[in-house]
Amino acid sequence: MTAADILMVIAVFCIWSLLLVNVVLIIAGYWYYMKCEREPEQTLTGDAPFVSVMVPAHNEAKVIVATVESLLAFDYPQGRYEIIVINDNSSDDSAARLARLQEKHAGRNLIVLNTDSVTGGKGKSNALNIGFRHSRGELIAIYDADNTPERKALPYLVSELLRDDSLGAAIGKFRTRNRSASLLTRFINIETLSFQWMAQAGRWMLFKLCTIPGTNFIVRKNILEEIGGWDVKALAEDTEISFRIYQMGYRIKFQPKSVTWEQEPQTLPVWFKQRARWAKGNIYVIVKNIPLLFDRRGKAIRFDLVYFLSIYFLLLTSLIMSDTLLVLHALGLVYTTIAGFSSLLWTLAVVLFIVGTFITLTTEKGELSLSNLWLIALMYVTYCQLWLAVAAYGLYVYLKDKVRKRETKWYKTERY
Repeated sequence: MTAADILMVIAVFCIWSLLLVNVVLIIAGYWYYMKCEREPEQTLTGDAPFVSVMVPAHNEAKVIVATVESLLAFDYPQGRYEIIVINDNSSDDSAARLARLQEKHAGRNLIVLNTDSVTGGKGKSNALNIGFRHSRGELIAIYDADNTPERKALPYLVSELLRDDSLGAAIGKFRTRNRSASLLTRFINIETLSFQWMAQAGRWMLFKLCTIPGTNFIVRKNILEEIGGWDVKALAEDTEISFRIYQMGYRIKFQPKSVTWEQEPQTLPVWFKQRARWAKGNIYVIVKNIPLLFDRRGKAIRFDLVYFLSIYFLLLTSLIMSDTLLVLHALGLVYTTIAGFSSLLWTLAVVLFIVGTFITLTTEKGELSLSNLWLIALMYVTYCQLWLAVAAYGLYVYLKDKVRKRETKWYKTERY
């Protein structure tokens, strides 16, 4: 067996191992979705806990009015929640629009905190910490500034924490509001449903683990007080705070009936910058917590640490290695006796990817269509390959900033 054969076997083994893990998560996630459909709805009375709903917003004038209006329309007892918008050093007319909203909804618990370049403008974590210091609720809910949550999104999340004291947080899901805007947003819609929410459902079903997304989640205030709020150095503040909640002995539950709709990037440059920020942020979390991989204190986060390490390092390396070897073999620059077998396994992996992803769409109304089946096939050879570039670039930027000791900068996603 040649050196190229050995490298190919290692790469194929790693790729298929992660692929099979994804299949297991899909099966478990599908089971969990069906289970949730059979559960009765929970109702909240006037004795419902007081909730502080926080919205960090930097130059969000295009979307902030619709977001606040949807938050005010929650099917939650009036007077039992407040909305805190952190208008974070915005240079657009967000402040004026928010002031008009306060005037329109006088008497409602709508609070606007306007920061400047000294107190604000330092990223989402800093804005959330500012809002948290002004919060009065025993529960803290977070929504991004481009969200339009459904009326029952908040009640579903609150009900989960009321029913189970072992939960430190509960998360809902976000859907793609502008999924018909472009081919890119249609890809993102499929990615969100399959690789985020079905995977979250599977991880909860199997391991009672979930990772907090950036929006549509609720957490107990006393937990945030104990851990000292959000890490201002973390670009992926949602993943980072999830790990700390795990380590406190709490669980984070996924409730798929809690839904918010958000605006996704419509152009490739905006998408790439956003996803690269996610990749860099998750790499920061991995590096920060990797000492706990072989520490008893890290038992609660061990699966997620291995999962993220596999996605951002092992899978990336294996895919690049196998693709490179196949190309070099085709060019006659290296020789591998298992190139044909590897090609067969690659074909089977593509089929499994398409079938598995399509199955995940069956849980959502209106998504089960022949056009989506073709989109998934196209997605594999285009969108998914771009993720390799994103992960590689995120790692490169992270290492460059560490070497140069540069401060982490927050990239704000462009709105439409």
